[in-house]
Amino acid sequence: MSSSNTMKAAQFDENTKEVKINDIPIPQVTDDNQILVKIASASLCHSDLMLLDGAFPGPGRPVALGHEGVGYVQKTGKNVKGFKEGDRIGFLYVTGCCFECEGCQIHNLNCENGQARLHGFSEDGFFAEYALVDYHNAITLPDSLDMKSSAPIFCAGITAYHAVNECELQPGQWLAVIGCGGLGLLAIQYAKAMDLRVVGIDVNDEVLASAKAAGAEHTYNSMRDKDYVEELKKATRGGAHAAAVFSAAKPAYDGALNVLRMNGLIMAIGLMSRPLEINSIAFMRGLFRIKSTATGPPHKMPPALKFTADHGIKTNVAYYKLEDIHEMIDLMKSGKSKGRMAVLFGDEAKSNF
Repeated sequence: MSSSNTMKAAQFDENTKEVKINDIPIPQVTDDNQILVKIASASLCHSDLMLLDGAFPGPGRPVALGHEGVGYVQKTGKNVKGFKEGDRIGFLYVTGCCFECEGCQIHNLNCENGQARLHGFSEDGFFAEYALVDYHNAITLPDSLDMKSSAPIFCAGITAYHAVNECELQPGQWLAVIGCGGLGLLAIQYAKAMDLRVVGIDVNDEVLASAKAAGAEHTYNSMRDKDYVEELKKATRGGAHAAAVFSAAKPAYDGALNVLRMNGLIMAIGLMSRPLEINSIAFMRGLFRIKSTATGPPHKMPPALKFTADHGIKTNVAYYKLEDIHEMIDLMKSGKSKGRMAVLFGDEAKSNF
């Protein structure tokens, strides 16, 4: 930390299109529902790249990046319940919402009463030594989850859990995981813990090797293996019952329908920068179904976190210093990252580097 009143943060300036490590004031609790968190770990998500690429609008000022984080309670507002100084917590990333309206019960970005803002996009995020979060978004970490590797759970992990859980599958049925990077590897673990059978599809052989190690029974390189659809349908005796698309690439979505059996489900998770196209005639004929999910509102956190802890789901995290943020971004853009990438702060950084 630079001084007793300032901290280091990785900020993106949409005016210059640059990411810089800056010394900025430590935020102060100004809202009764806020928690000041001393960040222990923050991880990079593919969605963060959408801000850098201009697909998401920024606030018009430098903003601290990052929406996946865990840390220690430093200070609380007077309305905060259930948390005290020193607690180990994780937290979601939508603030400025009421948490009570009909829209908030679906997703807090749908809030009808407040002005929902995303940490790391329009509100300062978690690639900083300290951050403010709304206590409604926070949850105490189970003892079995360590601070270093838990940041990805609070977007990638919870999203992957709900993606698999909401595919409407029965034990023994087949799930195709399309895009086997960070979210995909988590989804494979969740699927295996739910007694599902898994095939992994990606364009990177190293990533596919990780998918195999995580529990995928069959893996296919959709770019190189020209007959992979035929091979997959033979291996699964007709095709996958559901395909969870974690890649944001259009070819990943275009190929999802091909690996499904009749009336299979496409779970759309990867956020493309352009609209998703579907064949309305095939949709009408019931050749496939489609749905989506996300981390959702805070009430969806506890079952996902409990399942993660109870089944020993691992986040496969590579650790970095804050000064390495550009390397992390470049790796994610290249598609060569095999799992999640996290910046460590404070004691977690001292014990690792």
